[in-house]
Amino acid sequence: MNTFIYFSLFFGFMPTIGIADTTFARYNMGAAAVDELKNSISAKIIRVTVPGVKDLPVAAKKLLEEQQCDIVMVLGMPGRQPQDKVCAHEASQGIILAQLMTNKHIIEVFVHEDEGKDDKELAFLMEMRSREHAQNVIKMLTNPEKMIKEAGTGQREGFKDAKPLQ
Repeated sequence: MNTFIYFSLFFGFMPTIGIADTTFARYNMGAAAVDELKNSISAKIIRVTVPGVKDLPVAAKKLLEEQQCDIVMVLGMPGRQPQDKVCAHEASQGIILAQLMTNKHIIEVFVHEDEGKDDKELAFLMEMRSREHAQNVIKMLTNPEKMIKEAGTGQREGFKDAKPLQ
């Protein structure tokens, strides 16, 4: 049993997980992540929703600093236009900066609007990527050794995993 689980069980500690999502996304990724977390771990979940991906870095930083979250997931859907790709890049840089400023993980869960061949595949991808990254958050909090065992195995969130190179 790892140390985190032991202390959680012994002292009744419950992690706090922040969820920040956007109104710009065409699918409720935050709801999928919250549902996965609630069905998999006892945790306090604090959710905020902001307009778009460029608003996610400050939302995540506020969740970490003001709400004392142990880890945060940011979920968003950059559009398919070139300016949307630039905005996603800027948001990613802000998320990285927020991680460095707080010394805590912020798991970025973006699904670009052009990743799916149609609306049905896009919705599937948004649902699965949100849920699979929620499982990553749980592993990071409760079983980091499992993440080490998965290193180099070609894990893909949303679509089929890639085969590891030998």
